[in-house]
Amino acid sequence: MLEISIFAILALFMLGGSITMIVNKQPVFSAFGFLVTMIGLAGMFALLNSQFLAIAQIMVSVGAVVVLSMLTILTVNAKEENLPKEPHKFKWILFSSIVVAPFTLLVYKTLSILPAHFSDIGTINSKVVGELLFTDWVLPFEILSILLLSAMLGAIVIGRDSKKKKKKSQKRRRL
Repeated sequence: MLEISIFAILALFMLGGSITMIVNKQPVFSAFGFLVTMIGLAGMFALLNSQFLAIAQIMVSVGAVVVLSMLTILTVNAKEENLPKEPHKFKWILFSSIVVAPFTLLVYKTLSILPAHFSDIGTINSKVVGELLFTDWVLPFEILSILLLSAMLGAIVIGRDSKKKKKKSQKRRRL
């Protein structure tokens, strides 16, 4: 009974964080929603007796991704008046959910057969995860890190260009 109540609380945290992330117009509050969701996911991993994944989730998602995204958001300094108007946002969310549902089912079916593939590994500990991450999965890991870095740099460049344009237009008005 205790596990079910902890699961329900963590699920509510994740659901609330996800809704906050989608609905808020301010990027800082959306990042906080992402933070709550990732902490809830780490709690789910801990509930499943996977302490390594829980700690890795906190270190990677909370410690790195959220901090770097907050740094990028604060560097860009997006204001509400500069954000695009999205009158049909919830219709697009529903449409995207319907389109993604078959792919989600496909991923679920694929992941349901994976435990048989990993059964020959034996005990999964940090050494095994590290060996797999830096041997078989090193290319996707590096591609993902480059993708995240380029997205942050792109956001900074776009934010800086708009500030320079505003300064130039203000100088022209003064002249």
